Amino acid sequence: MDSKEFRKNAHDIIDWIADYMDGVRDYPVRSQVAPGEVRAKLPDTPPEEAESFDQLMADFKDTILPGVTHWQHPRFFAYFPANVMPESQLAEMLISAMGINAMLWETSPAATELEEAMMDWLKDILDLPRAWDGVIQDTASSATFCAVLAARERATGWKVNETGLQHAPMMAFYTSAEAHSSLEKAVKMAGLGRTSIRLVPTDLDHAMQPAALAAMMEEDRKAGIIPAMVMATVGSTSVGAADPLKAIGVIARANKAYFHVDAAWAGSAMMCPEFRYLLDGVEGADSFVFNPHKWMGVQFDCTAHFVRDRDTLVRTLTILPAYLETREGSRVKDYRDWGVQLGRRMRALKLWFVIRLRGIEGLRTMFRNHVAWTLDLAAKIRETDGFELVTGPNLSLLTFRVLRQGMDKEEQDALTEKLLAKVNDDGFTYLTRTLVNGRPVIRFQVGQVQTTKEDVMDAWGRVAELSEGL
Repeated sequence: MDSKEFRKNAHDIIDWIADYMDGVRDYPVRSQVAPGEVRAKLPDTPPEEAESFDQLMADFKDTILPGVTHWQHPRFFAYFPANVMPESQLAEMLISAMGINAMLWETSPAATELEEAMMDWLKDILDLPRAWDGVIQDTASSATFCAVLAARERATGWKVNETGLQHAPMMAFYTSAEAHSSLEKAVKMAGLGRTSIRLVPTDLDHAMQPAALAAMMEEDRKAGIIPAMVMATVGSTSVGAADPLKAIGVIARANKAYFHVDAAWAGSAMMCPEFRYLLDGVEGADSFVFNPHKWMGVQFDCTAHFVRDRDTLVRTLTILPAYLETREGSRVKDYRDWGVQLGRRMRALKLWFVIRLRGIEGLRTMFRNHVAWTLDLAAKIRETDGFELVTGPNLSLLTFRVLRQGMDKEEQDALTEKLLAKVNDDGFTYLTRTLVNGRPVIRFQVGQVQTTKEDVMDAWGRVAELSEGL
């Protein structure tokens, strides 16, 4: 493909993208294909000769598009958002065209120094400690893995990286039962085993109980087990719960445990002063993470990972073969030492575009609208016969279930599951399930960048309508 063909084809794709953003409401939110349906339409073997771009795009529309769940749909209320603002898309085009590997300062000084600047901007926006350092990871799961590795090394006097786990003491990693599963995966990948994880009980608001944490740490110490790390959550995946950071931080420091705070979803909203109280005590953390690629409109992947002590992270992860040595040495940041990956994308450009072109007040307005509309939705659920608001709203997340007079819990739970399947098969909106106190509920999370209040209420209206036929 020469530059002339590229120019024409690129214009066609831009036109398609613009039409897609304008017309995404016309699609069912969740893909309606059956398992294997897309694969059955794909050829068994690749073409020997080049095919035309027009044919490729035709196949994209006929084969791929029906199998897409539309995360940018204004009535996508499942999981947490993976938002794509147009401003971010423009940056992503430039990133793709330049194909930069931002592993070293030398491999693109602008990539490193823009990343430094964007992390400083985010510290200001979220009112985080100025002394912290930051890096952009691919996902919060990677940041959590880095935290686990750093905690492991600090707890063992940096011996595991040298001699392995065979002579290491037993360690414990604490989090609430509401925390994200990434901690469990990170602990397993670090070779520490699931038995080292401690799930701390939660209170009626589904937040970690500090007294229970302290008791579990004391019990482990008496058994000769080192309390290595505590992970607190602000905006838990199931219900949006927020752990009391200040109290947890005091306990973590008293036990010399690494303190990591996961605000993957909710962190973006902390740029609104009225929500910032949820981060009270974060200044006591050793690391903090949130995902601009969730609620902030910076498309996947872009995770902001902050650390109190950069040397702990870098010492844990540094590998310096001769072919990566540079003349600048310690005078610059080489972000390859700050994460799992050696090769790194230039993700900072997306932050730069979104923050400059949307503005902090523009972002705050979006968050405030989403939270306000969720409050309105909660009121609507409370006044709708046949439903129970179970949790929230916590920021822009709530959960509900079917409630029928004369039915026992098991029958109502079965109807809740049936309603969810019916809603998602219908395609008008997309919701997901979770468990609250062992019982199924339906999550409703408002966060898509194009969502309006009408989208929220229309989605609820369809849910209520579909429930009538249960």
